[in-house]
Amino acid sequence: MTDRDNLLIEDFFKQAAQQQIEDNGFTEKVMAKIAESERQPSAVARHWSLLWTWFCVIVALAMFFILGGWESLKASIMVLMSTALTSVEVLLTTAPTADLNLNPAVLLLVVAFVLVYLPYRTAHKLSAIL
Repeated sequence: MTDRDNLLIEDFFKQAAQQQIEDNGFTEKVMAKIAESERQPSAVARHWSLLWTWFCVIVALAMFFILGGWESLKASIMVLMSTALTSVEVLLTTAPTADLNLNPAVLLLVVAFVLVYLPYRTAHKLSAIL
């Protein structure tokens, strides 16, 4: 493009930017309707939302039990407990060889803190947020 073309385009857009189109309050009316509809969802929308939520919960629970979710959950918990106990066993077995002075009472307190108190505090904070 040449400089002349650029000047013509700039002049055209300057003229277009200076134009005022009267809308006779149309914009204000539309914005008021939008604000009104956002403030209060209709009773029908709330009803369908509640029905959809319950439908999804029921389907999810049915699929959980039909597809054997309980057995998978129990197996996952058992693997988790086994891994945790194995880790503690390895720590207690290797601690004497590493010249670490571990007090069993302190070790139990630390394990109790990690396994009981931290999940409790996390759940408590999450419930306060939700």
